[in-house]
Amino acid sequence: MPVVNRIADFTQEMQGWRRQLHAAPEVGFDCHETAAFIAARLREFGVDEIHEGIATSGVVALIRGRGDGPVIGLRADMDALPMDEETGLPHASANIGAMHGCGHDGHTTMLLGAAKYLAETRNFAGTVALIFQPAEEGGGGAGVMVEEGVMERFGIGEVYALHNEPGLPVGHFRTAPGAIMAAVDDFTITVTGKGGHGAMPQDATDPVVAACGIVTAIQTIVSRNHDAREDLVISVTQIHTGSADNVIPATAWINGTVRSFDKGVQAMVMRRMREICEGQGMAYGVRADLDYNLGYPATINDAGRAEFAAEVAGEVGLASAPDSPRAMGAEDFSFMLEARPGAYLFIGNGDTAGVHHPEYDFNDDTAPYGASFFARLVERAQPARG
Repeated sequence: MPVVNRIADFTQEMQGWRRQLHAAPEVGFDCHETAAFIAARLREFGVDEIHEGIATSGVVALIRGRGDGPVIGLRADMDALPMDEETGLPHASANIGAMHGCGHDGHTTMLLGAAKYLAETRNFAGTVALIFQPAEEGGGGAGVMVEEGVMERFGIGEVYALHNEPGLPVGHFRTAPGAIMAAVDDFTITVTGKGGHGAMPQDATDPVVAACGIVTAIQTIVSRNHDAREDLVISVTQIHTGSADNVIPATAWINGTVRSFDKGVQAMVMRRMREICEGQGMAYGVRADLDYNLGYPATINDAGRAEFAAEVAGEVGLASAPDSPRAMGAEDFSFMLEARPGAYLFIGNGDTAGVHHPEYDFNDDTAPYGASFFARLVERAQPARG
């Protein structure tokens, strides 16, 4: 079954929504204008309930089908990135320093398209909970919505989401059972020594040399402490120190990220980093303090629901077998999948610039496929009775 005919009928309308959202991006939890736009459309569609102000600016709307049944959750993120746009398009961002560079405007549009169709047809049992979430890009808005009790409050039993993927052809989907995206943590190591004159290092305790030693030692975690059959990435991405060529500074800072899938691997990394900081600090005569911040957990699909979602995607477009390679990027939908079983899928955005690129733009041809997927998922998961 291809794109749902009724959804194809309002393709141009979806394009209008998406481009209006693209031109007015909002960052983090401050998505109030975006939420107001969403709520206005949902009222036009005639959904049964709209709940606003969740996790500051999040929206949950309910559509009831024909007869009693479970509640299925469909999620779209709606926040933009804190970056400037360089597309030069007529609908480019009008807000300096904010851009829909990851396609959340498209994700929101796809869920709105499904909402319009589902509110019209109601060819399903039970209830659909439409979740419009702020602050995916670093704020953990999904986690905040879970903490505020959306799953319990609305009785959500399972939950699904889509993310566009540049390079994957339009109309194609991919997913996998189990872990599909990594957990992401970040760290800061503060190396404290004793400053001095560059000509007299014997009178100083150099944090720069110590920082270099610590960075080198950190690389051995992956190469010597970790099972090579498991995925793990540790990237030192920043070293900050010093102010002049002839001054040995007193302090240096090391920053980076850790990407993993297994909580045991994550715990090993934290332990080894603490040991390295302590040992290297003693070796170089400095103090090395580790601040390790646990970020988004791994995005782990329920195996059965991932297989089911892949079947539905195959009815709407073209779906790979449900064994696509997992990615080292992270996604806060993981918090929702920790709370309820479900699946996260990628949908093709075609030959476009990559996400988080200043020339990226969501492909409007993708929206009917995503909206149709959400709609068919509900109808297949909770068929109408009688």
